[in-house]
Amino acid sequence: MTSMRTVLNELLNERATPVEEVMARHFVPAYRQRTDGTWADWTEVARNLTRIRSAIRSVRIEMLDELTDGRAYADRHVLTVEMADGTSQVRESYVFGRLAENGRFERIEEVTLVTSTSER
Repeated sequence: MTSMRTVLNELLNERATPVEEVMARHFVPAYRQRTDGTWADWTEVARNLTRIRSAIRSVRIEMLDELTDGRAYADRHVLTVEMADGTSQVRESYVFGRLAENGRFERIEEVTLVTSTSER
C-alpha cells in the first residue's frame, strides 16, 4: 500500500504524468469516492482531478495520522493549496477507505474542512 501522501503528491504536484496514469497505479478500475456526501466513480474523479490541477499552482501535504488495518484505511491530512490566481487555502481532510487485495484503493469516503483562505 502506498501512502496517501504519495498519492496526493503524484496527483496534485507531479503534473507531467496524466491523472489517469497516476490513478491506475493507486486506484482499482471500479474505484468510488464520496467527498462531503457526494459519490463519484473513477471517471468522475479523474475529471475532477484534471480540473483541480488546472486551478492550482502547488500543494503542500501534511499527513497528521495514517492507519491501515488489513484492508481498512484511515488518515487525517492537511493540504495547503496555492491557487493559480495567487490565493491560497488550507484544507483538512478525514479519510476512511478500503484497499483491494493488491493494495490499491477500492473506495474512499472523505470529509473536508476549509480551515483558512487568503486573497491576493
